[in-house]
Amino acid sequence: MASSAKTTGPTKTGSAKATDIGRDVVDPTRNYLTSDQGVKISDTDHWLKISDGTHVGPQLLEDQLAREKLTHFDHERIPERVVHARGTGAYGYFKVHDDRAAAKYTYAPVLTDPSRKTPVFVRFSTVQGSRGSADTVRDVRGFATKFYTEEGNWDLVGNDIPVFFIQDSVKFPDFVHAVKPEPHNEVPQGQSAHNNFWDFVGLQPESAHMVMWVMSDRGIPRSFRMMQGFGVNTYTLHKLGGEQFFVKFHWIPELGVHSLVWDEALKISGQDPDFHRKDLYEAIENGAFPKWKFCIQVIPSSKEHDFDFDILDATKLWPEELKSKQVAFCTANVVPGIGFSDDPLLQGRNFSYFDTSKLPVNRPVCPVLNHQRDGQMRHRITAGNINYWPNRKEVFRPVLPQMGGYYTYPSKVQGIRERARGQKFQEHWNHAQLNILSTAISFELDHCDDPVVYETYTKVLNCIDFELAKKVASNIGSTIPDKPGRENHGKSSKPLSQLYYFPKDPTVVERRIAILVADGFNFDEVQAMRNALSSAKARTFIIGPHRGEIRSSEGAKKCIKADHHFEGQHSTLFDALYIPFWKPYPVIQYVRESFGHCKAIAASGLAIGFLRDTVDLPGVEFQHEDSADVKTSYGVVTTGKLDVKSAMTGTLRIKQDSKDFMAEFGYVISRHRCYDREMDGLTSRVAY
Repeated sequence: MASSAKTTGPTKTGSAKATDIGRDVVDPTRNYLTSDQGVKISDTDHWLKISDGTHVGPQLLEDQLAREKLTHFDHERIPERVVHARGTGAYGYFKVHDDRAAAKYTYAPVLTDPSRKTPVFVRFSTVQGSRGSADTVRDVRGFATKFYTEEGNWDLVGNDIPVFFIQDSVKFPDFVHAVKPEPHNEVPQGQSAHNNFWDFVGLQPESAHMVMWVMSDRGIPRSFRMMQGFGVNTYTLHKLGGEQFFVKFHWIPELGVHSLVWDEALKISGQDPDFHRKDLYEAIENGAFPKWKFCIQVIPSSKEHDFDFDILDATKLWPEELKSKQVAFCTANVVPGIGFSDDPLLQGRNFSYFDTSKLPVNRPVCPVLNHQRDGQMRHRITAGNINYWPNRKEVFRPVLPQMGGYYTYPSKVQGIRERARGQKFQEHWNHAQLNILSTAISFELDHCDDPVVYETYTKVLNCIDFELAKKVASNIGSTIPDKPGRENHGKSSKPLSQLYYFPKDPTVVERRIAILVADGFNFDEVQAMRNALSSAKARTFIIGPHRGEIRSSEGAKKCIKADHHFEGQHSTLFDALYIPFWKPYPVIQYVRESFGHCKAIAASGLAIGFLRDTVDLPGVEFQHEDSADVKTSYGVVTTGKLDVKSAMTGTLRIKQDSKDFMAEFGYVISRHRCYDREMDGLTSRVAY
């Protein structure tokens, strides 16, 4: 036995197993691309389409290479989703308030009938990470809505960013493989800061516009409730016998569009990785139901070619002025009155997304009657012996469009079969130049350790903006360009700014406000602040040196219960900070961090001296401790004497008011951030 053990020990066994595994290892030195059948592939970037040389038409089902690529990709993860695995959602409803807004373009009752209250299910998700990843990573957020209409299910699958990384759906498996964790070590999880992602987008310049969006604040939303939504792809609207219109769908949040700052997002990922999921559930539980206005952009089909970009290109924006009036998860699921365009990203998604499970949440509320039978996860039993059409009993007969059957708008298609994209699809820089930023890109590329990757993307950035490329190159140790790769057109667009979407009426609904207290605090001041903020549906949290009872200046007569202690819930988990009293507790870092993240801060009485002399907030002017007037400076609101009686009565009036401490603080909170701090360099002067 001893002799046998020596001859079949670890080395021998390992060698034998290595040989066994080697039979399944692909030799990368045989460097060419084939299908699963071994056929060498000449083009893996373009789906086979009908083209007339200028305009590229619909994709052809006969493209066996594209179908094989997407079909395999759809089955790579069982049972977890390949992308959008980390998500959460809620049921709600959709209602039209103006029956004329969309009726000019479509006969779809879901968009035109104000008497309906259509049930919906909305799912929010990150793209890159697995189910166990964090909520606040820098990533695209899915924003998908399933409308359970009386005519059948309509799935509007969107994102929180209006464009996408690729133009042609045949590249979707390549993009996802590149952005997901690298295959040899499954790193990184839930972020795009790695070699493969930046290698792909550096060699795929059509991604430049999307990269600039993801690297902006849109890549780290404050909340699902404060997130804009976009259908991304171009659909069509039509009426029976009428004109066809191209359409894009948009959701605009009632609370405005707000984001985290990068340092804050990084810290929350560790402090509370379920931050966004909890935020959504807490808002619903507290009756602060999230709301969005549903809007459409329409272009008559006769004006399709009137722009300097192709309106079917998912990497491009439609000008904001084309947005029409407010009509206030499979892309192929549409209802009569809504159809598809030749958008090459949408067409491939329509093919691919039928590969979804028959879960109860996906069931329509109207009857489902067809000749499909059996299949994975199917529980339906259809009585009778007929499962085909035509049949002698005329069971489940087709329905004429005039009787509600789906109507496909007739359109002329002519050209040649080729793997190509239209001429306007070749311009990748004009829209990317509307977003210029450097901090996030520097962070991401600093994680890439392959010089080829960050040198390549520096060249891409130089085609977007010369100064941007030089700054990033200097930060990451790349070759600094000596001249622009392409001149920046210098244009801007107000709708790209989050500030553009501030609600008409300021609101602090479901904002989280931390109130720092210690033994000896003024009970009436704290209660006045809590009452005022609660009346405006904000949520206040008492943070003290320990959890449990904290004694006021009146001793045991008036105590308050602390929800958390200073180290248990950091400033990153709150939208604003109020300090009504001060004792020497270790919260200097707490306040500086909140200041560095551009959040609203308020202080009264002795806490003013603490902010001014101990925390030492740079550039901020404070009210004198003996004055009852209110001073606001860089989002810091102070008053020496708080009028408790007036604050205790009535509902908080959120407005700019130099004489009303509560109203002024509410207004500063409603602005979400004081970006002037960052613009004027104050945040860089505070260690946090």
